[in-house]
Amino acid sequence: MDLFPPLTRAALTGFISGLLLAIPVGPVNLTIINEGARRGFLWALLIGMGATLMEVIYCSIAFTGFASMFDNHVVKASMELFSFGFMLFLGIKFLTAKTAGVGTNLGHRAAFIQQRIDARLHPHSAFMTGFVRVMGNPGVLLGWIVLSAVFVSHDWVHPDVPGKLTCVSGVAVATGLWFLFLSYGASRGRGRFSEHALLRMEHISGVLLLALAFGHGGYLVWQMAKHKF
Repeated sequence: MDLFPPLTRAALTGFISGLLLAIPVGPVNLTIINEGARRGFLWALLIGMGATLMEVIYCSIAFTGFASMFDNHVVKASMELFSFGFMLFLGIKFLTAKTAGVGTNLGHRAAFIQQRIDARLHPHSAFMTGFVRVMGNPGVLLGWIVLSAVFVSHDWVHPDVPGKLTCVSGVAVATGLWFLFLSYGASRGRGRFSEHALLRMEHISGVLLLALAFGHGGYLVWQMAKHKF
């Protein structure tokens, strides 16, 4: 990544990470697939656009609200260790999933929170459906907090306004393109996404996250050896 200029590096980091978090089959993807088959491309796309906006909001919150914490060496080291564990957890979770729909949900408590938000806001439009589905998933915000720690600590994203804004823009483009592709496929395929195909998407995300986790783990080991901890 050091081969690229800082802003290009930030854009690529945002794009790749946005794609990694968008692909796993969760509530938003399943909603787009079902509604695209039932109500057509435009309706599914509006769901995806609403989800993209909330994803970008969570990503921005993670960078603006938490990136400054990583100036402290103890906090930075702790967050790097936690980020390794979190990516390893998600990678194993996606890779060992038996059915599609795991997504970034973090268990029964997170699912309960999502149901309460859905019931309270009760979205009627396609755009708000996607927006609320992401808003009610605390795993999305936690995922961006962890990833922002990794990006800043590795200097993939400079902790300044241009760097953060470029990374968030990359996330927006990747997420929007994925939902565009999914909406088109759902509307054209008329619901022909098989359980096997959805599960394969989940497993591919798991492999990529595990590769990222082990790469990050190797970096931590190298840092420890370098400083002789």
